Amino acid sequence: MIPYTVNIKLAARTLTGTLNLQNKTAVDWGWQGLIAQGCYSSILIIDPKTSQTIQVLERHKANVVKVRWSRENYYHNVSSPYCLRLASGDASGKIIVWDVVSGTAHCEIQEHSKPIQDLEWLWSQDASRDLLLAIHPPNYIVLWNGDTGTKLWKKSYAENILSFSFDPFDSSHMALLTSEGIVFITDFSHSKPPGNAGKKVYIASPHASPAHNKPPHTTAPVPTGAKKALNKVKVLITNEKPTAEAVTLNDCLQLSYLPSKRSHMLLLYPREILILDLELSQTVGVVAIERSGVPFLQVIPCAQRDALYCLHENGCITLRVCRSTITPEETTDPEQSVYELMYDLRSQCDAIRVTKTVRPYRMVICPVNENSAALMVSDGRTMLWELKAHKGRAAATPSSGLLPLYTPVSFCGAPLGPNQKRIQDLSLNSMIGQTLIAGEAPSPASSQQEVQLKFQLTGLLSGLPLPPFALRMCPPLTTKNIQHYQPLLAIGTSNGSVLVYNLTSGLLHKELSVHSCEVRGIEWVSLTSFLSFATSAPNNLGLVRNELQHVDLPTGRCFSFRGERGNDEPPIEMIKVSHLKQYLVVVFRDKPLELWDTRTGTLLREMAKNFPTVTALEWSPSHNLKSLKKKQMLAREAVARQTVSDADQSSVESSVISLMQDAESKSESSQAISAREHFVFTDTDGQVYHITVEGNTVKDGARIPPDGSMGSIACIAWKGDTLVLGDVDGNLNFWDLKARLSRGIPTHRGWVKKIRFAPGKGNQKLLVMYTDGAEVWDTKEVQMVSSMRIGRNVNYRILDIDWCTSDKVVLASDDGCIRVLEMAMKSASYRMDEQDLTDPVWCPYLLVPRAALTLKAFLLLQPWSGTFTMDITQVDYQEKGEIKGLIQEQLNSLSNDMKSALQDPELSLLQRCLLVSRLFGDESDLNFWTVASHYLQSFAKARLPSGSSEEAPAEGARPPAHSHLDICHDVLCESSYFQKFQLDRVHLQEVKRSSYEHTKKCADQLLLLGQTDRAVQLLLETSADNSSYYCDSLKACLVTTITSSGPSQSTIKLVATNMIANGKLAEGVQLLCLIDKAEDACRYLQTYGEWNRATWLAKVRLSPAESSDVLKRWAEHLCSSQVNQKSKAILVLLSLGCFSRVGEMLNNMRHFDRAALFMEACLQLGVMEANDSSNKLIHTSFVEYARLLRSLGLREGAALWASRAGSAGEELMEELFKGEGGGATEPAPEEEEEQPGQESAE
Repeated sequence: MIPYTVNIKLAARTLTGTLNLQNKTAVDWGWQGLIAQGCYSSILIIDPKTSQTIQVLERHKANVVKVRWSRENYYHNVSSPYCLRLASGDASGKIIVWDVVSGTAHCEIQEHSKPIQDLEWLWSQDASRDLLLAIHPPNYIVLWNGDTGTKLWKKSYAENILSFSFDPFDSSHMALLTSEGIVFITDFSHSKPPGNAGKKVYIASPHASPAHNKPPHTTAPVPTGAKKALNKVKVLITNEKPTAEAVTLNDCLQLSYLPSKRSHMLLLYPREILILDLELSQTVGVVAIERSGVPFLQVIPCAQRDALYCLHENGCITLRVCRSTITPEETTDPEQSVYELMYDLRSQCDAIRVTKTVRPYRMVICPVNENSAALMVSDGRTMLWELKAHKGRAAATPSSGLLPLYTPVSFCGAPLGPNQKRIQDLSLNSMIGQTLIAGEAPSPASSQQEVQLKFQLTGLLSGLPLPPFALRMCPPLTTKNIQHYQPLLAIGTSNGSVLVYNLTSGLLHKELSVHSCEVRGIEWVSLTSFLSFATSAPNNLGLVRNELQHVDLPTGRCFSFRGERGNDEPPIEMIKVSHLKQYLVVVFRDKPLELWDTRTGTLLREMAKNFPTVTALEWSPSHNLKSLKKKQMLAREAVARQTVSDADQSSVESSVISLMQDAESKSESSQAISAREHFVFTDTDGQVYHITVEGNTVKDGARIPPDGSMGSIACIAWKGDTLVLGDVDGNLNFWDLKARLSRGIPTHRGWVKKIRFAPGKGNQKLLVMYTDGAEVWDTKEVQMVSSMRIGRNVNYRILDIDWCTSDKVVLASDDGCIRVLEMAMKSASYRMDEQDLTDPVWCPYLLVPRAALTLKAFLLLQPWSGTFTMDITQVDYQEKGEIKGLIQEQLNSLSNDMKSALQDPELSLLQRCLLVSRLFGDESDLNFWTVASHYLQSFAKARLPSGSSEEAPAEGARPPAHSHLDICHDVLCESSYFQKFQLDRVHLQEVKRSSYEHTKKCADQLLLLGQTDRAVQLLLETSADNSSYYCDSLKACLVTTITSSGPSQSTIKLVATNMIANGKLAEGVQLLCLIDKAEDACRYLQTYGEWNRATWLAKVRLSPAESSDVLKRWAEHLCSSQVNQKSKAILVLLSLGCFSRVGEMLNNMRHFDRAALFMEACLQLGVMEANDSSNKLIHTSFVEYARLLRSLGLREGAALWASRAGSAGEELMEELFKGEGGGATEPAPEEEEEQPGQESAE
């Protein structure tokens, strides 16, 4: 009886290899914390923290060229849950939107058949998160609904579009990089296509004015040299199309807006990065590479700090952090000081060895923390680098002239408690403090320490090498080996190494360097050892060097099986090991076969010269091992009985047994049994020979004449009573040996390359490989079960096949992948939650929606106990055990640092909210809590001395904040800081101006900022032959003579209003600013819809009280239904300290958990008092949050919040504790959703 095979569960999976050149740009790191990467036509999902591939998406037919994770900047609840959504575009123009957890496609989109150039999810408005913008070559932009796949609008442009970038501060602005220059669009909206063709600017190639010969920057550069350098850097950005010779070719590699400060953009060239200020369309900074340096490939600007991650052509990633070069002493003559944005190299990682086939493709950085980068290499490797901060001074090198970087004092947005646990290197803004603005020195009292940044390699994923591959699965699982069985797949590669993969985990088990040339075939001789052979390239006589190696897996020991033989002989065609793994047949091309004993490694027989040429060969599954074993058992028993006959009878039985075991183990070690086995082979005429091998005797058996319908036989498979022959013309011949019937079937698919029977007793499935695909046949019924063919249902050629379990096949294909598929051979993605991962992955997005929200509530607040626990089983949580288990797995997979920080009693509520939003990669939460925590603390500080009991402190009495909100929050920053930043920027523009246009713009900005003296100087520079010479001179006189006398003021005001009425808005606003009527100016700007200008002006010119009126009007405008940016309005109100208004809005928007936690923080910090006016709001928030917790099944939390919610909470408490015993009060979540609505309607 053949041992019965137990089918072990192997997940269908894809092992991927090298990347295609078209996959170069297809990589993205999402807020969800995962990396998506295109590999030929599949997409890998990689978890960077544990560096494992957790999903492979297969549906594209062409190479994937772009992937984009959807943004997470929306409020998450049961109806809009945490979900993994990915858009991918391929080279045939198809876009697929995926649900990554289940591996299924939401929708498929097709417009044209050219490769997608760029993809981006729109993130700006609160209404819809499903909008996907795509560039369909050559020149179309199309907006799609990514959920349904419907087209919303389409717009074409004059030039070919290469890529686009959105302004992160203003979603109506975007820039297209085209083959000739840049197109700026200022009226982008999701409701209709952009109206005009946009503003075109052309870039003169920077090589026309090389920045390579810049003098090295010393600490105090020689003025002349510096002036020269500056002039060279003034790269002209023109509106006219440049002449043919000026533009070599637009070799701009990339354009991106800087997310760290408004209206700045970077352009990347192979040897320099230009930073442009878009208000002037003028270069304000250059990062250039010296002659010997390595050119850039890509650059990613950070948002949290003004820093750039740059990828170079040698695979080195560098981090450059901006500094401002001006120091107060140097400002005596603004012309003298080199005033430029400088990006200093602060850290770099090791380069990789670049060869013809190995080169860096792309890097991505983590958008949540911006302190880790992943580098994709063309050979399928992914290198994960993390940035680490080391305290301590650098070795003093005065020549570098770098100012030190300091650590921030705060952790998660709040000052660090005295014995609070902090997480090292949580994110970029917790590693290095803010870049100082001109003339600020770090306050000596602060406990900031200097830091050095270093890159550390924390993970490496490697793919398969280049095809071709030779596959062989280890012997099947049986009842005897079930204890120690591992499903190992041996893969022979073109460079002579053999990779052994464990298919349960999909991870590389061993990589063995066995041969010096391409591996041709592998045969296992036990569960832990195999034979592999390789043949070198033939010499001019057609002879080769044959290598046949025996490899022992546990030790890695490897020896040449045929000893000294193998040099200068015909190539080995195949090796076949018998079923009992006793014998090995080696078949050569033009030389008789050899028969070896695999156990002793001896040559049993080398066939005579007149032996027929073998075209196909297979061992028979029948043998006489059973009868031999029986004979041996009888003989052994007799021996044992004799030995104990004279001993005491009572112990005979037991000793007989032990002696028999003894004898058996002896005989096994000496391997005395040599069972008889058979093999069949065919010769070139198609005659079938039958040969018997026993010990070292070889007998020739019957010969069966050829079947006339068959061509030259290419392969044979034999299992049970079925023998199958395949020929070079695509005919299959099924022989039933018991019934002595044969049946031929033409498949019309050409040469039958390989046939293999499936493992498992009585499993008569057969896998057949052709040059153009594969089929599975059922030999019992003699019919085809499934088929795959290149060009029809797949787009790759199959190189090798095997069975890996009784119902799964493994295919190697020429796209460098190895796929484990179901018998139906449909390539399919798998469900992520059904997979056994070796390391647990922290990713709440993998949980079902309710469980993810429960996990978040659980981490945010556990007010029901004094201690904070990380064990979900310790709370009263009513849910299926399976979901509880999944939540617990997520909690266990957190790093120890994170666990100790979360369990630390010192961690304040605000810090906890920030930390959890980082953990979840929740963009909208992170923005909300960053701004909220900053302003709650700064208003709380302002209240302390005065102790006034008003709702908020007098708005003018804003304290000098302990730290500013980072400038990447733009108008949400404190006015004082914002003003400093704007002045700094105008200074820079002034130094960089290179034309009258620029000078005029600078003067206008200076007037608005109130810097009249400097503005007059600029106005007087206008040359006499300029048409606006007279105007400018008069304007200069006007500015200098304005006094605050009544009549002149009223005249100017009248003139200004007339100007505005007649469409000269900017000029009118300037006049109003001259007479300190900036508030009126803001009102006019708002009336004419210039909301951003109005806000900017209010921040730089008005007192806090006046500007807060302007900003409140703006917030109302943002809430209106046309604009629908309530989340932005909330941030604006937070920066004004209108906390109760924020609470109301959060409740109206049904963001109940955010509202309740925000109210709680307000009460804790004392910026809101619980009095009659505020109580209603507080109680509503608390009771709604309690309801939400109850719907998630967290009863203790619900009870606690309800108990603090006054009368409204009492009803809920009753409901909660009414059905204490049966838990019958758990309402279905659907009812749940209605209740809050009725509540707030009251």
